[in-house]
Amino acid sequence: MLKVCVIGCGGIGGYHLSHLVQYTDLVELVGFCDLVLSRAEDFVRKAGSGKAYTNFTAMLDEQNPDAVFVCIPPISHGEGFIELELVSRGIPFFVEKPVTLNLFIARRIRDAIAAKNLITAVGFQLRYDNLVDTVQAYTKANRIGTMNVTRIGGIPGVWWWLDKAACGGQIVEQTIHQLDMMRYVCGEPESVFSYNARGFIENPPAGYKTDDYSATVVRFASGALATITTGCFATGGGAADNKMTFNSVDSRLDFYPAQKALIYGKAPVAEGSDVKGTQSIISGDGSLKSADGALEYESRVDYGLLCDRTFLEAVASGDGSKIRSPYADAVRTLAFTLACNESMDTGRPVKVDLT
Repeated sequence: MLKVCVIGCGGIGGYHLSHLVQYTDLVELVGFCDLVLSRAEDFVRKAGSGKAYTNFTAMLDEQNPDAVFVCIPPISHGEGFIELELVSRGIPFFVEKPVTLNLFIARRIRDAIAAKNLITAVGFQLRYDNLVDTVQAYTKANRIGTMNVTRIGGIPGVWWWLDKAACGGQIVEQTIHQLDMMRYVCGEPESVFSYNARGFIENPPAGYKTDDYSATVVRFASGALATITTGCFATGGGAADNKMTFNSVDSRLDFYPAQKALIYGKAPVAEGSDVKGTQSIISGDGSLKSADGALEYESRVDYGLLCDRTFLEAVASGDGSKIRSPYADAVRTLAFTLACNESMDTGRPVKVDLT
């Protein structure tokens, strides 16, 4: 059994706890740490085991865990260098995205991990959705010319999200999932150009100091171009959207993360397949249009549960090869998102530094 601790007992910590309590065959939950003791104590009650702490080094000293989940706000990464302390002790860890808001700190942690050859994982859970295999197969089989990405939602109810200095803004704290997915299925970005805007949201909550929305153009090493539209102004489901479209010369794929993938322009699949629908392309009067729907693939896994389990099994076996987002790779996604913020600040295109 792996002895597991959690640092950070807020909302995302609770998300991981809901998975950890299901792994009774694999883990023993021994410690929970939060600056607010009552929150750590609440996790002890929910877990039915472990001890509450307000000092993470005291917890590590006493419990000597085999693995740690780091679930703290973006601005807190680097304060006390939790990750570097874990590396120095040789403790594998899972950390939520963004791994930090500072590339210098992220690279320092990355290099320390590499020196210890330590198993790590980062919370890009979407990589574990079964739909990702479908998207990857499509992008490998079809040359992608353009990508259109939309992430429109509301304002999360946590204090640090309201301040761009504390969370990095929506493109860093939330839309980072979509940017990471573009890297995962279409290769590395070369440069970005971003605009941001404020003043669209009427009567924002107290302490609101972030962008209402932004728009970004990306050039990829493959030659593909992408547009990314993201905003936190939605007040109802009619305004919200979460979609990625991959366009090739004779077809397209619409990816709705954690829901479905629709492929237009491809022939119907063989009888007996679990893929629904048919698709054809017809032309007339110099135009093209789709008919008879699309090939539809459905999300069928709890990708968050699978992501956490994959990390823990890697720690147990000592083999991290099945982890789809180790720390070093997540630093490259962070560089992508922070380049967007730099472009917003400077008003100029920015080369993405993936070193």
